[in-house]
Amino acid sequence: MSVLDWSVLTLTLVVIVVYGIYKSRGAHNIQGYLLGNQSLPWYHVCLSVMATQASAITFLSAPGLAYSSGMSFVQFYFGLPLAMIVLCITFVPIFHRLKVYTAYEYLEQRFDLKTRALTAFLFLVQRGLSTGITIYAPSIILSTILNINTTYTTLFMGGLVVFYTVYGGTKAVSYTQMLQMSIIFCGLFAAGVMVVYLLPADIGFSKAISIAGKMGRTNAIDFKLDLNNQYTVWTGLIGGFFLQLSYFGTDQSQVGRYLSGASVSESRLGLLMNGLVKIPMQFLILLIGVLVFTFYQYNRPPIFFNSFELNKLEKSSYAPELNRIKADYKQAFDNKQAEVNKMNAALDADNKQLIDMQRIALQAADEKEKSIRKEVTDLMLKNDEHANIKDNNYIFLSFVTEYLPKGLIGLLIAIIFLASMGSTASALNSLASTTVIDIYKRLIRKDASDHEYLQVSRLATVFWGLICIVMALYASKIGNLLEAVNILGSYVYGTILGIFLVAFYVKQVNGRAVFIAALITEAIVVVMGRMELVAYLWLNVIGCLLVVIISLIIQQFLGFKGLLHKKA
Repeated sequence: MSVLDWSVLTLTLVVIVVYGIYKSRGAHNIQGYLLGNQSLPWYHVCLSVMATQASAITFLSAPGLAYSSGMSFVQFYFGLPLAMIVLCITFVPIFHRLKVYTAYEYLEQRFDLKTRALTAFLFLVQRGLSTGITIYAPSIILSTILNINTTYTTLFMGGLVVFYTVYGGTKAVSYTQMLQMSIIFCGLFAAGVMVVYLLPADIGFSKAISIAGKMGRTNAIDFKLDLNNQYTVWTGLIGGFFLQLSYFGTDQSQVGRYLSGASVSESRLGLLMNGLVKIPMQFLILLIGVLVFTFYQYNRPPIFFNSFELNKLEKSSYAPELNRIKADYKQAFDNKQAEVNKMNAALDADNKQLIDMQRIALQAADEKEKSIRKEVTDLMLKNDEHANIKDNNYIFLSFVTEYLPKGLIGLLIAIIFLASMGSTASALNSLASTTVIDIYKRLIRKDASDHEYLQVSRLATVFWGLICIVMALYASKIGNLLEAVNILGSYVYGTILGIFLVAFYVKQVNGRAVFIAALITEAIVVVMGRMELVAYLWLNVIGCLLVVIISLIIQQFLGFKGLLHKKA
């Protein structure tokens, strides 16, 4: 990067951190630290909710996912607006009325302590692991720019976020997120415009989309009902609805965001606006990935996008073999480019028969390129069995650093940093609040002073920050980060949602029944997930329904057993 880019990046990060600390300087008690004194307007709530979900993973992995396999991931969010409506009607007024710090406090009032503790434990495990992944995402950027190992960059990024989260609490998180999302929207728009600008003069926006579509990258909608297909309209509407309902309704990282709203109306409006804006935003991020794909049909992409791993191979004893593969790759790209030019001509002539022929030829050329890239990753593993052979997360970053003008590179990289900082800070704040309110205050020190709880909250933030950094150091082996976070969440969100639905709507079930049902369900969901019996989004539906059904069965059994005992 140029000096200008480094200046833009550094200035943006410093301004965000200083602004958040300045605006949160009044957080001197646990109410202010964990809930921001419940004083935030709806637009703060909306942007904070969006920033919590839209981590660096979104801006790194989503374009790479669209580049590799198309836009079908947008269907993942189809259930979001429905989930927001349900939350606004049910969860939001209940949580505000009860004046809780965390979502799990309510479960003890409704059931018992062990059910509250189990649910809080599931959240802490899932969110702790997921946050490690979100910390790892921006470390990829620094690693690529500086050409150093991600271990060092992970430690730096994790330490930076922990610092201002520890100091400012929820207000620091919320105020920085509002500024972050404003910069992010501007930067993404600029990135989309620049991709189209850098295409050949005779390739406009519509033709770029057409070429990507002929190569299978604009498949945004799939109505097939296939339980093994991860992204269809039905997995999005049904599985996505259950996942989003559980995430926004029971995950403290999100509950804490809208509990900080000044009123029920402010929280509701913030959530509804999030539901309206999120799908178009995600669609545009994926569309940028599709445009980058078209760009690389005219400009030869790297044979492997992770430059750090590629450099290791180039310096190894396998360098001669790598050079041979590179020569094959260059020839394959030249052949594919010839087919792309023929497709251009067919599109200009509007010759459907010729377009269909070229579609087949282009897809074959694309597969040839993929097979050559597979040779490179095989060679990497020969050289180093621990090599990171997943470069999906590096695609958009590679494009940004190589082709965008000076200044804009620094801004876009700053955007990815900001997204990571926002979501990570929210997660650390929620992990700390759950640890203090549901564990420390409830099980260890019930009658401590407010000052002590504030200090323990800061210590808990540091503790979870260290845990998440350790997790981040092992995140390089898990493939596409965006999918990894959602898969991990699907293992527990259905179970947690089922517990809350029973708490709200199935009044005859007691704590013992739902506790046993949750344990059984979690075991079943984990087994199904590990065996890949269904697409991961369906695990949210299955987990939720199993908790409700099994708890009803157990409650009936307990009631029948009690009746027999009375007769005896």
